[in-house]
Amino acid sequence: MIKAILMDFNGVIINDEPVQMKAYQEILKADDIDLTEEHYYSSMGMDDVTFIEAAFTRAGKDLTESRVISIRKAKTAKWREIVEREIPLFDGVENFIRKMQKDFALGIVSMAGREEIEFILNATDLRGCFSAIVSAEDVQNHKPHPECYHKGFNLIDAARTTRGSNPIVHADCLVIEDAPQGIRAGKAAGLKTLGITNTVSTRELREAGADAVSKSLNDWMPDSMRRVFV
Repeated sequence: MIKAILMDFNGVIINDEPVQMKAYQEILKADDIDLTEEHYYSSMGMDDVTFIEAAFTRAGKDLTESRVISIRKAKTAKWREIVEREIPLFDGVENFIRKMQKDFALGIVSMAGREEIEFILNATDLRGCFSAIVSAEDVQNHKPHPECYHKGFNLIDAARTTRGSNPIVHADCLVIEDAPQGIRAGKAAGLKTLGITNTVSTRELREAGADAVSKSLNDWMPDSMRRVFV
């Protein structure tokens, strides 16, 4: 029975994949790199460093560590400039989070930078709903490698036991993802998975191994979570 939920961030909580892509497209123009929509979406699940390295490799260009740092900073600044005008949370996701945190321990497992995650959670007053956060800085391997979800599971289990709850097993923990790479990471970590069709099709999420697929998180209640993911 589900006792904890680990949510991806970009594409599940915040509808900012187009914003991330636009920011990268503008920043990478300085290096004469044209980032296409196909390139961007084929790289989902990567952390910023791996994403930048992949863009330069495709373009056959050399890349220094200092340039990686400057691109990351510029991208985050551009992203923040756009999203702080109006934070693009997915419809119903705030309601979903507040409903679920009453019954389950919630965590975030994302390849986004912690600065971006914390900014959105604090701006929306959702930070207190999450007892564990795994960001790009916390792992060595990006999705679909399961490292991030192994760590997320351990953190959410520790958070629960610190509050006096019994330890959980992997079958008690649900992953919510919008991309095949994230579904594969969750499955490889031995966790149950729910795919949300915010970014790719039902077929792609099913082929990645999602245990269930839904169009909207707002349709779910704690009882329906328990019934579906037994």
